[in-house]
Amino acid sequence: VWDNDPAAGDRLVAAKGAPEAIAGLCGLSSAERAGLKAAVDALAGEGLRVLGVAEARWPAGALPDSQRDFPFVFRGLVGLADPLRASVPEAVRQCREAGIRVIMITGDYPQTAMAIARQAGIDSEDLLTGEDMAALDDAGLKQRIRTVGVCARIMPEQKLRLVEALKTAGEVVAMTGDGVNDAPSLKAAHIGVAMGGRGADVAREASSLVLLDDDFGSMVRAIRMGRRIYDNLRKAMGFIVAAHIPIAGLALLPLLTGMPILLGPFHIAFLEMIIDPVCALAFEAESEEGDAMKRKPRPPKATLFSPALVVWSVVQGGVVLGVTGGLTLWLWSQGAGEGQLRAAAFLSLVLGILALILVNRRFSASVAAAMRGPNLALGVVLAVVAPILAATQFLPPVAGLFGFARLDGGEAAAVLVLALAVLLGLERLKPLWAARLAA
Repeated sequence: VWDNDPAAGDRLVAAKGAPEAIAGLCGLSSAERAGLKAAVDALAGEGLRVLGVAEARWPAGALPDSQRDFPFVFRGLVGLADPLRASVPEAVRQCREAGIRVIMITGDYPQTAMAIARQAGIDSEDLLTGEDMAALDDAGLKQRIRTVGVCARIMPEQKLRLVEALKTAGEVVAMTGDGVNDAPSLKAAHIGVAMGGRGADVAREASSLVLLDDDFGSMVRAIRMGRRIYDNLRKAMGFIVAAHIPIAGLALLPLLTGMPILLGPFHIAFLEMIIDPVCALAFEAESEEGDAMKRKPRPPKATLFSPALVVWSVVQGGVVLGVTGGLTLWLWSQGAGEGQLRAAAFLSLVLGILALILVNRRFSASVAAAMRGPNLALGVVLAVVAPILAATQFLPPVAGLFGFARLDGGEAAAVLVLALAVLLGLERLKPLWAARLAA
């Protein structure tokens, strides 16, 4: 209500809101409402948010108790364009490929919601309105929400009910919002995601995550990063188990066969200086798998170190132990000295561990494909290890420190060929486990 000039007499009263609500205030006839609906549908079909506008005059003095008592006259419609960010359609597509279902929940007019959903790539075939939702009990809503892609004309309290229905249906629910009215549903969701730029303080406080750039695409990037971290943790765990099997085996082999001790504390400490940086730095820096965003979400109760990964780690470690131990036993049977046995066992073990690193960089791709992906941390580790291994053979002080004797050409060739055989053999075996490891 404007009362800028009391001497002018009547005051100007204006109203704006949902077209159907403004039509009710103006007391439009059925025919007028039908024409209004057609105009609203036309604007909404273009993805515009549509508001109705009305005007009334009121004399000086007390105002009525209700806005319905003003003699409103309908003045027209306003269509507001709120274009999608350019990243949204691609982000929705990636969500669909990743097995993540995107549901649009809005207070907008149904036609507007469906037009925006189509632009974003969200399934808009099945629409649920707030009015339809109010007519459903909890069991009916749980069943209905399984196929809904767009929820329109939703009241704030209904958002919370939608989140609870999805949770009851067994879904893991992430909810985005920015307003005060979104806070209950953000809190109720498994993961509440608030907008940090335009979001209300209470929405940010109620959320688990805050998007600083208010971009839906940032959520998809966060999902990609989460899947990469999860995969890299599993790769590091699998590598640790696989690498320690041949270390333990070579430490026990002399006790079982009577040959000289192969690995002393110094050798094992050196091996750990390779294994630890690889786990802490190299695998952590590994880029995501090519199919990271094409897999279905893992079950919430899925174990980090799955039975398939345990078996694959034992197989890898067993192969390295078999090749390294077999080479050492063969050299011992040929009368090789203690220094040569220790050098052959250690070098073949280190090269076998390097083969395990290369094989485990990718679950879903070959070593050749993995090598095309940069990993500075791994490059640094290899650049440090290679000169030290060379020094153990060509620098007598270093060789004496390790207790090694220099291998002849045939023995060195055998070590290199067997290390390459380990790498190629595990690469041939990996596809048998690839699907299980990705699950």
